[in-house]
Amino acid sequence: MLTGLHIVFLGGDARHLEIIRSFTDLDANVVVIGYEDLHEQLLEVQHSKLTREVLRNADVLILPVVGTDDHGRVESSFSSETLLLNKEYMSSLPKHAKVCTGIAKSYLRNLCVELGIDLIELFSRDDVAIYNSIPTAEGALLMAIQHTDITIHGSRCMVLGLGRIGLTLAGMLQRLGAHVKAGVQKPEQFARAWEMGIEPFYTKDLYDEGVNVDIIFNTVPEQILTSRVLTRIPHHAIIIDLASKPGGTDFRFAEKRGIKALLAPSLPGLVAPRTAGRILARTLCQLIQDERSQNREQMDILACPSGL
Repeated sequence: MLTGLHIVFLGGDARHLEIIRSFTDLDANVVVIGYEDLHEQLLEVQHSKLTREVLRNADVLILPVVGTDDHGRVESSFSSETLLLNKEYMSSLPKHAKVCTGIAKSYLRNLCVELGIDLIELFSRDDVAIYNSIPTAEGALLMAIQHTDITIHGSRCMVLGLGRIGLTLAGMLQRLGAHVKAGVQKPEQFARAWEMGIEPFYTKDLYDEGVNVDIIFNTVPEQILTSRVLTRIPHHAIIIDLASKPGGTDFRFAEKRGIKALLAPSLPGLVAPRTAGRILARTLCQLIQDERSQNREQMDILACPSGL
């Protein structure tokens, strides 16, 4: 249980509703900021404005999965107000407080380092990233089905990047009967693709590999589908770019060539927010409960008379 723990949610989307429910179920004191336009009633939750006083009482501050932008702005799907997490607000947090997000930009990282605040980036954990790759891959398949006039079965699909998302997506495509090839950068990724029955190639050879393809899924967070590469892509092909903004595609040139290219980051929150929220909630609750247990053990050791 998390009785007595003060959790503050600043911004968020539908995924955070599941996290909020998990914390209230564990008897934590939950305050939400930036949820005034939410039509759904949240039980045992206090609504508040962003103030230093609210943050002063926080044991944990939970931000959206993207944290803040480069200027400290925090997004909320349930508010039209501007939420700005600046140094003044952050300095109000107690020294023991933790700030939790999916992935942090340099603004938030630097602020936490400067103020000595513990920052937890959930998407840096392998377990969270692997669980999260499932709704991401399903969302990518949904987009491919919606924006093409062919079946996945029998289609020629290319997955760029064979990391945690790429592996899950390539496996799903293969099981649906697609002809899958994967662009990789490392020999061990090449070997893994070959072991899976996927046709591997090195991304440095992408210019030569893009001639015969129907659907391209990109997970590489740097511009890999350049204007030069796009001159080789068939006009009927579709690109679904899963990398974080600005993606790995020259979208201007793709549009000029008549190639449909879609930027689709943060798919879990769009296509399966409940599942994605449960993934984050399970990990967050476990992390906090484990730390509370460790702190209690340390307190018990300190309280124990010497020599016993």
